[in-house]
Amino acid sequence: MKQIPFFNYPALFAQDETELMPIIHDVLRRGAYIMQRDLTEFEENLARYLGVKHVIGVADGTIALIMGLRAAGIGPGDEVIVPSHTFVASAASIHHVGARPVLADCARDHLIDPVSVEKLITDKTRAIMPVQLNGRTANMDLICGLADRHGLKIVEDSAQALGSKFKGRFAGTFGVAGTCSFYPSKTLGCFGDGGAVFTDNDEVADYLRLLRDHGRSHTGDVIDWGYNSRLDNLQAAILNFKLKTYDQAVARRRQIAAMYDERLRDLDDMVLPPAPDSDPDHFDIFQNYEVESGRRDDLRKFMDDNGVKTIIQWGGKTIHQFKDLGLSDDLPATEEMTRRFFLLPMNTTLADEDVEYICETIRKFYKTR
Repeated sequence: MKQIPFFNYPALFAQDETELMPIIHDVLRRGAYIMQRDLTEFEENLARYLGVKHVIGVADGTIALIMGLRAAGIGPGDEVIVPSHTFVASAASIHHVGARPVLADCARDHLIDPVSVEKLITDKTRAIMPVQLNGRTANMDLICGLADRHGLKIVEDSAQALGSKFKGRFAGTFGVAGTCSFYPSKTLGCFGDGGAVFTDNDEVADYLRLLRDHGRSHTGDVIDWGYNSRLDNLQAAILNFKLKTYDQAVARRRQIAAMYDERLRDLDDMVLPPAPDSDPDHFDIFQNYEVESGRRDDLRKFMDDNGVKTIIQWGGKTIHQFKDLGLSDDLPATEEMTRRFFLLPMNTTLADEDVEYICETIRKFYKTR
């Protein structure tokens, strides 16, 4: 019986060990630990990749969101609309700048529903935080249209969508600021925590740079209350190496997604993500492969018994279901999805025969049960 982990963390290093060790040794021998040329080079290369003017490397994806919100002028008394179907960090970042997260329902692709967003806009709403989830970018024509009509800012959480596009435009490039995470399991991941903020606005970029370094300006004067939130230079060097082959990694994920779609789309009980190239407006990178099943728990147990590990994102709860946060809302589509959703393995360490085995296991469950 095959054993297929949900994610193979040791392989992250092992698959590139020969190339990575000289990079690591070089950084350490130079004593280049904090904000050295490796960080600058990575920021410049990622900005070039995304077609934006500025990328600011920070300590993690959560602080990236907090800084992006502050740069957009969001603070106490404001409301920010964010989907409930996301990691708690999205809403927490809003809370930590003193604003109130207002939770929106999700659409059929599991992303923020613009219809739900419009119903939630009040005279206190100051921004929308679309979460570009699972490697897919939301319909930003509709989101940007709402923002324009109501005078709202957009701060994007694209932690799971670096390289994803809507109508040829990258996730994280639609608003005042966009963010991403470099957590190890992300499509572009380092060997610890890391994140970045993107912007085309020079003033916003200057403010973000001083926020990440204790509020210090280029003169060394402290001119605002900032954070100790600098992307570690060693991680930046590792990310810079991985960025060189990032398009190939995305292509492999899309190939795996196409295999899943071809082999599972005829199963009536399962709902799959949109297939690669099924919609010309979307270029999905498949950070995750999130599916639905009306027999989820039985299916997951059967897969586990046959050596295939799956997970349910965030322990199976979306933000409005964490009652202690006091954000309960009537979100019927999200409620229904949380009874059905889970993730199949999706990463570049999977071989074709692994994907075949996963699909065969799923089909066997439906054939025999």
